[in-house]
Amino acid sequence: MNDTQTATLEADEANAPLTALDRCDSCGAQAYVRATMERGTLLFCAHHAAKHREAMQPLALVWHDETAKLTEA
Repeated sequence: MNDTQTATLEADEANAPLTALDRCDSCGAQAYVRATMERGTLLFCAHHAAKHREAMQPLALVWHDETAKLTEA
């Protein structure tokens, strides 16, 4: 696999939908945000994403936020 294919695969994974099996790394609640960092991935519930957004979002390569699911009808 070349670097372009690897980068595309990583970007696809960083933007893949979160499921009920994805759990917050801080508290274990359902994750609604995935922060893909240079050296790994962090999952956050809506509460912890809001708490850490200001510090973490600028460092993330991808900040995948699905918190809107919480307010959908």
